[in-house]
Amino acid sequence: MTDQQWVTFAKMGSADLVRLAGEIDLANAPEIGREIVRHTGRSGAVLIDLTAVSFLDSAGVRLLDALVGDLDQAGTPIRLVVGETGAARMTLKLCAFRDDLLATDLERAADELGG
Repeated sequence: MTDQQWVTFAKMGSADLVRLAGEIDLANAPEIGREIVRHTGRSGAVLIDLTAVSFLDSAGVRLLDALVGDLDQAGTPIRLVVGETGAARMTLKLCAFRDDLLATDLERAADELGG
């Protein structure tokens, strides 16, 4: 399986939109992380849409935590779109992920980032 089956990239307003799908786990998280860094290295803002993620393990959570840390340090605004329900939302809530980064709606998250 290639990284393109798990991650796609687009623009949404002024933000870079990263859409993740399927299972994000130890088998693919490092590859996905490299692709995200490669595509968002100079972003003004980043939206990561996790609504199509069906499984997120600790490697996926670590990946998101590292991305958030790097983007925060660079001063780049970020939102993780997790929807109202779903695997990513449940996993991130159980891990006490930062609530200020979680959004239920992609358009609202883009507006919050100025997109």
